[in-house]
This record gives sequence, C-alpha cells and structure tokens, in this order.
Amino acid sequence: MARNNHDISRRQISENALKVLYRLHKSGFQAYLVGGGVRDILLGLEPKDFDVVTNATPEEIKRLFRNCRLVGRRFRLAHIVFGRDVIEVATLRGHHESNGNNDKVSKSNAQGRLLRDNVYGTIDEDAERRDFSVNALYYDISDYSIHSYSGGIQDLDQRIIRLIGDPETRYREDPVRMLRAVRFATKLDMQIEPRTAEPIRELAPLLKGIPAARMYEEVLKLFFSGKAAANLEMMQDFDLFEPLFPQIDALLQDSPKGSMAKMLDAVMRNTDLRVAQDKPVTPAFFYAALLWYPLKQRADDIALESGLSIYDANVAAMGDVMEQQCRTISIPRRFSTPAKDIWQLQLRLERSQSARAFKLLEHPKFRAAYDLLLLRAEAEGGTAAKVASWWTSFVEGDEQTRSDMVKKGKGNQRNRNAQQRRRRRKPANKKPAGES
Repeated sequence: MARNNHDISRRQISENALKVLYRLHKSGFQAYLVGGGVRDILLGLEPKDFDVVTNATPEEIKRLFRNCRLVGRRFRLAHIVFGRDVIEVATLRGHHESNGNNDKVSKSNAQGRLLRDNVYGTIDEDAERRDFSVNALYYDISDYSIHSYSGGIQDLDQRIIRLIGDPETRYREDPVRMLRAVRFATKLDMQIEPRTAEPIRELAPLLKGIPAARMYEEVLKLFFSGKAAANLEMMQDFDLFEPLFPQIDALLQDSPKGSMAKMLDAVMRNTDLRVAQDKPVTPAFFYAALLWYPLKQRADDIALESGLSIYDANVAAMGDVMEQQCRTISIPRRFSTPAKDIWQLQLRLERSQSARAFKLLEHPKFRAAYDLLLLRAEAEGGTAAKVASWWTSFVEGDEQTRSDMVKKGKGNQRNRNAQQRRRRRKPANKKPAGES
C-alpha cells in the first residue's frame, strides 16, 4: 500500500522508534515498524509499543547502537534503551525447513511447541511466521509504504482475528497464541474467525506447559488493560481459565454461583473501573483478592486436620496456596509478600473493632486490606458485610465518631468475653444433703 493510500503519519510514531528505523535504514539495512504499532494507528488507536524488524542480525544491531542489549533464548531480540523507553528490534524470521536439523537455531518439543527459534529470513517469510493477519503489517521507513500480508488490511476492515497458517499447528508451536487471540478480540472489539477458534478448547491444556514466569506477563496483559471482565468471560468460554488458575476453577466447579464466582466477577469489574479512572492496579491486591477463597478453604482443611488455631492455619495455608498458584503463574516476591500481608490483615480487621483500630488504620497495607474486605462483603454478605460496614463508618468518621465507636466496641467485647466465660464454666458437682 503506497504512501498516498494510507493515513499513517510519522508524527504518530514515537521519536525513539523513528531514530532506530532511520539508523538501520541509513546503515544499509531494511527497517520496518511492525505489528501492533501499525495496526493500532490504522484503527485510530494510540499504540503502547513500537516494535521494529530488520534484516540485520542481533549482533549487527548491537554494533550500531551503544544503548542496545540482547535478550531472549527462544528468539534472540535486541532492546534499544532510551531511558524508560525500550524499542524492541527483531531480526526477520525465516522457515525452519531451510535450516535442516540444526538444534542451535531451531528446536521443538514433542507437542510441537517451539523451544528455540533463531531462524532468520526475508520479510515474506517473516510475515508467514506472524501469528495473526492483523499483526502482519509492515511500515517501510524507506518509502513510507505499508506491506500487508495474509489479508491483514481486509481483516482489519472486517474486524476479524485470523491466525496465519493451520490453527492447530500454530497453537502447538506457541499455546500462548490462544490467550493472545482472546486479548486481541476484546481489545480491538473483533470476532475470532471460526477456524481460528475451533481448536482452542481441545488445546487449552497445553498452557500448563508454558513457563510460569512467561505466564505472569501474559496475565498482566489480559487483566490490567481495562478488559478484564471481557477477557475472563471469553477465557472461561474457551476453557482457558482452568490451566492458569486451577485452585479458583475447582471452587467454581463446586459452587458455580457461590462466593468465589461473585468475588471473581467483582475483582474483574473493580480492576476495569480503576483502569478506566486511571487509578493504580497492583498484582499484589489482584492475587490477594482472587485467591482469598482458596486460602480460606485450605486454612479450614489445615485447622481440621491439625487442630491448629484459625490464625495459625491461615498462616500455614498462605504458603501452600501461593506456592500452588506459582506453579502456573510465577508471582514475584515483591507482590506475593504484600498479598500475604493483605490476607493477614483480614483476620485483624474482623477482631480489631476497638482501640486497636486506630493502630491498624496506620498499617501501610490497610487500604488494600479494607478494599478486599469490601469485595468480600459484596461476595458473601453476612459477617463480612457487618465488619465492612463498621470499618466504613470508622474510616469515614471524624475523631469523635471514631472514639465513640471504639468505646462501644470495648463494651461489646467485654459482653462477648463474659458470655464466653459463662459458657465455659462447668456446673459444680454438688452432693445431695446427708451424703458423705
């Protein structure tokens, strides 16, 4: 597509991406803006990333840019670093068949998943290796034209997500493409083409073989982009949720309309709302909320099996639940540790409706714990709703209101303690009169 047939302007491309494109071109290499950056501009969206492809090898790219670092094993990439902005540059990929059986450049496992993919080629070959047609779009910096492959422009116009090549083969090469199909469909408000959708349910279990560290990034893209509720619905429809969150899915199977289902829906709606309002969303809170009911179930099981107190059983369960989740999605410690803090505070929120409430209010994770309590109140009602109501009044009240609530809380606590002591007191074993 010639320059006068499309409306992409260099003003819509980041300055740093243009620097990379021009330097590659002036050094005698082909250079293209590719994929999502081109796609989003054509759709009238603002791209978040600008990716570049070139016929220069990673080593040649590194020699051209002092601010370059090479990353990746499965496919070697160059990251050109401009402060916080990183432009990702890939070498045009080729076909495996032309490289014989050289395991140093290409290797697959028994299921067909690519373990190594450093096979270089031409732009035509690279386009065939792209996942979806709407991503097989190349903006050529040499003449400002657009190269469209596999009907990419037409699929954009018809709002269709279509895999390039045989869907089952492409999903086996990289099962994460199933999640990407869902994400693009919701992000771009498009439909997944029937042939592209057909194998997903059968192949969904392949996601269990993806490294947990990679799945962490994919989950952030799915749920922190403002389309969490829509992505959840489509993932469940395609059986893609269970391989990522087996503990949560087990509770959903036991009680499809129970507290877990209500919490899941509330977390997704809450996350989407915060993204829409440009408020921060954190993996620590996200996982603390999602895994709250698996934690409760595990804590109940431990308490029943071992006789531990509720508090000690919860502490023991935290490690178990987080460890099991990290088998499918690796959660960095900088998020798993505060998630556990949020869990621990749930017990303190339930018991601290007295003078201790003032101290708890100063805890650095109080706000996150309080927000989780509000979601629990929405999901389960009952005691959680009463505790949440008390804390809402306390948080929103002035100093006098808080002091009055604490005094009343002390009185209620003394009454509860007295009732517990009376229940524990055993009747005296008196002997009848005249009996020695």
